[in-house]
Amino acid sequence: MSPQVFDPAAALRPRLPSPLQPVEDERFARRGVRLLLKRDDLIHPDLPGNKWRKLAPNLTAAAGRPLLTFGGAFSNHLRATAAVGRLLGVPTIGVVRGHELADRPLNDSLARCAADGMRLMFVDRTTYRAKADPAVVARVIATAGGIPDSVYVVPEGGSNALAARGCVDLGRELRGAADVVAVACGTGGTVAGLAAGLAPGQRAVGFPVLKGGFLTADVERLQHDAFGGRRGDWSLDDRFHGGGYARIPSELHRFADEFETRHGLPLERLYVAKMLHGLTELAAEGAFPPGTAVAAVVTGAPAPPAREGPRERLRDADQSSPSR
Repeated sequence: MSPQVFDPAAALRPRLPSPLQPVEDERFARRGVRLLLKRDDLIHPDLPGNKWRKLAPNLTAAAGRPLLTFGGAFSNHLRATAAVGRLLGVPTIGVVRGHELADRPLNDSLARCAADGMRLMFVDRTTYRAKADPAVVARVIATAGGIPDSVYVVPEGGSNALAARGCVDLGRELRGAADVVAVACGTGGTVAGLAAGLAPGQRAVGFPVLKGGFLTADVERLQHDAFGGRRGDWSLDDRFHGGGYARIPSELHRFADEFETRHGLPLERLYVAKMLHGLTELAAEGAFPPGTAVAAVVTGAPAPPAREGPRERLRDADQSSPSR
């Protein structure tokens, strides 16, 4: 008799496929471009957007084991993993970059993780940079006595081959609906799977939220691990990171405020606003021929406040790395 396979969809009931909504925006319309919003933020109230698509296959692989994962002080991925633990009754451990943060009040994001039952471990940046090394992971587990050896490790941002495969359905849901699909990129797993799921003739454009121009190699590696090689028509535009991860310049705030007023959609600033700003600039540059349908993937919603616990913000928060 074969063992029963854990099905996170049956347990958490995501809304799939996510809605696709046309929006009237004259900045696109004047160029003859039609804008659509792929509302992945509506998939699940606690696991919106690419969080569900990337975590679901990893939850199946974990088969109920405790989850250990990595993130920065404002990590959306840590919050989503903590929420999964609360919803499924699974222990979660969050390895947080920056050992100096252990002695400071938790910001809203980490307080939310703690309120959802996540055990937070703060490590120095040298250790964190080596988080993909199995020996380092083993040392982290050994340092935190009481963590079982059978933990399932999810990489930073949830991006691995399983996550990329999980995001293929995002591309499949958009087949025939748009010529170009835009998505914000942190660790690359979403765009890797999205591009692989699109039909011939469609293309994906990723907007990295970090500066440095290194993400193309990461996406190619993820596609190689997941599919055996590069898949789909995709490219990255590195111009709209706004200064780096968690950097939100005044120009971006103004754009997001105006977009919210125009369309009544609260915008998550670290990823979604940067993507929509970049997409609007591309339209203004004439990057899309008249008649093009462009779908923008809304990968997340503004973070809700922590349910309980300390809410003071970190005074010198580390803003150098994603956990998307």
